[in-house]
Amino acid sequence: MNKLFKQTLLALAATVATVGASAATIKIINADPAGVGFNDTTPATPVGGNEGTTIGEQRMNVYKKVAKTWGKVLPEGPAIKIQATWEALSCTSTSAVLGSAGAVSVWRDFPNAPAAGTWYSAALANTLAGSDLDEGTEPEIISRFNVNLGAANCLAGQSFYLGLDGNAPTGQIDFAVVLTHEVGHGLGFQALTSGSTGARIADETGVAFPSQWERMMFDNTAGKTWFDMTDAERAKSAINPRGLVWTGANVTTDMPSVLSKGTPILTVKSDKFPAIAGAYQVGPASFGPALSSSAIKGTIARVIDQADGVTGLACNPLSAENAALVAGNVALVDRGTCSFTIKVKNAQDAGALAVIVADNTAGGPPAGLGGADATVTIPSVRITLDDGIKLKTVLTPTDPAKHAVRAVLGVDKAFYAGADAAGRVMLYTPNPYQSGSSVSHWDTLATRNLLMEPAINADLPTFKVSAPKDLTLELLKDIGW
Repeated sequence: MNKLFKQTLLALAATVATVGASAATIKIINADPAGVGFNDTTPATPVGGNEGTTIGEQRMNVYKKVAKTWGKVLPEGPAIKIQATWEALSCTSTSAVLGSAGAVSVWRDFPNAPAAGTWYSAALANTLAGSDLDEGTEPEIISRFNVNLGAANCLAGQSFYLGLDGNAPTGQIDFAVVLTHEVGHGLGFQALTSGSTGARIADETGVAFPSQWERMMFDNTAGKTWFDMTDAERAKSAINPRGLVWTGANVTTDMPSVLSKGTPILTVKSDKFPAIAGAYQVGPASFGPALSSSAIKGTIARVIDQADGVTGLACNPLSAENAALVAGNVALVDRGTCSFTIKVKNAQDAGALAVIVADNTAGGPPAGLGGADATVTIPSVRITLDDGIKLKTVLTPTDPAKHAVRAVLGVDKAFYAGADAAGRVMLYTPNPYQSGSSVSHWDTLATRNLLMEPAINADLPTFKVSAPKDLTLELLKDIGW
């Protein structure tokens, strides 16, 4: 039996809250100092079923509810100890790491291990072994949450919603959903094997071993699993956009009850420019109508509203020339400067049928368009920088009809949104690699949105981790839970 630590524990005084359930027991170790985080004594008004009277008490009440949620669906075994703190995590005025969590240690070749010579996260290893492998000396999971959220330099104006009812108002982020996501990582929703280098975790003697995940990570381009790849091949697979899928039986079986049939797609047609014709990957918008089998068809009209004659940001109401171009057509605009909702609304006001937003940074696959505006009534999607350049090369700011470049925006009913043709759910593999996000999440194309995508979406159900609402528990079952 071999154990390897993955994280360094903080030497902090701690209090423990135990949440028992019909199956697993989870112990929350509050390691915050006095007056901070879970010990914050700032008075708070009860909200959304959370009857706590201080900020710290309300935060802990949410954690207890999340622990109870997980405890009900996990098998009986040794208590799962989770160390919890509020700390200054990475953030800027427009973005923030909301939280992080992961296994404190990994284990292999323990009693009842399903596969020999294979790393398992501590909580899962203990459950499979039927005993606390480190004899209760350490927690199995460390979780941290951003104590500065909402400050001027940390996603300004945002805050955590501490209700238990899933009704987070605009401008607040549901802490229960964030917390459920992070505990999912700690329980084993993490690849363990490095995505940036492809390297496996080595033991104290320097011998590297695979993780349980590798057996169920299949690259459609390479035609093999991570278990059968070299380090270099795994690193290449980790940046193969929408090319890496999960083959576990539980996820694949329950996927049709969770994801929607129909992958969003842009098909470009042109007799004059056959080189640009074909299917384009898109990131759909979270606002406006969703793409459907009733495809939007129209000529692509490129907006140019900058003095340099190059960029079309559509951040202001379209000029008479641009409005005449996009009316009754599909507008092609550029990402940057203003929100996606503003761009799409300006094109809509000018009579556009739909909007394509060309990215301004390299990489792929194209992420979705975030935002909310109930007045947007036309669909919109994002395409990659390279695909945007390809289209703009032939689309000059003149009468679009002369170019005969047509768009068909709809869904491919042969695929589930977020799965490949074989019904295997895609893992998140953007290029370039995104540390902390790549590989150990589902792809953002998944619809419905899934708990373990790399960003928290506002439409996620609270305290739901399994089919037909989600697929997190199904993946955990695939790895041995």
